[in-house]
Amino acid sequence: MSPAMIFNIHLVLGYVPWLLCFAAYIWPRLRSMEPIEAQRAIATLHSFRFFGLVFLIPGVVGPDLAPAFASFAAYGDFATGLLATLALFTVARPVIFWPLVVTFNLVGVVDIVVDYYHGVVLDLPGQAGQLSAAYAIPILYVPLLMITHVAAFSLLARSGAISWRRPST
Repeated sequence: MSPAMIFNIHLVLGYVPWLLCFAAYIWPRLRSMEPIEAQRAIATLHSFRFFGLVFLIPGVVGPDLAPAFASFAAYGDFATGLLATLALFTVARPVIFWPLVVTFNLVGVVDIVVDYYHGVVLDLPGQAGQLSAAYAIPILYVPLLMITHVAAFSLLARSGAISWRRPST
């Protein structure tokens, strides 16, 4: 089996255990929490996305890792992590907290979707070895991040923090 095929299998199967764990343990707990506490828990997880800057460290990743992938992934994660951290600092001020929750989730989803796009266009599976120590990020960490972004938007919609209807006058 080629390294590219193994990488693609890892990418797909990375979602399976997280979805099973999320459905059995995390989602029921998040749904039972107060909306602000559930979003706070999700923001706490995403506040660690500063770690994505590792894609820019020579020696941690290989020298031939596509720069377009590495840069966007690194700075997208960093921006999402900073926004999630800002949300955590503002939890006592809901008027600031809720827009930051929406923003970090939007930025985070765009980051992951564009990273997947870059991965396809730049043949990341063919360069999987260039991820070196960072290989675990797209395989183990990114699936949980994407799942929690979807959960965050679902919780936002359920709580009424995001309303797609025009306010009544």
